[in-house]
Amino acid sequence: MPWSWRYEGADGKPVTGPAETFGSQADAESWIGQTWRDLAGAGVTTVVLAEDDRVEYRMPLAPAGE
Repeated sequence: MPWSWRYEGADGKPVTGPAETFGSQADAESWIGQTWRDLAGAGVTTVVLAEDDRVEYRMPLAPAGE
């Protein structure tokens, strides 16, 4: 089952982002660890990790303390 990220803006609504898919949760998390700053700079405030249609978790992109 493929893993992917969904992207949300400050208002909680979906925003457009890279349509990457991954073979494992670890691959998806590694990728977001490398690209979160670019996504945040493009207006993404929250990412949602999903396996097919099942949400694993959501995570804010603001650095700790902000």
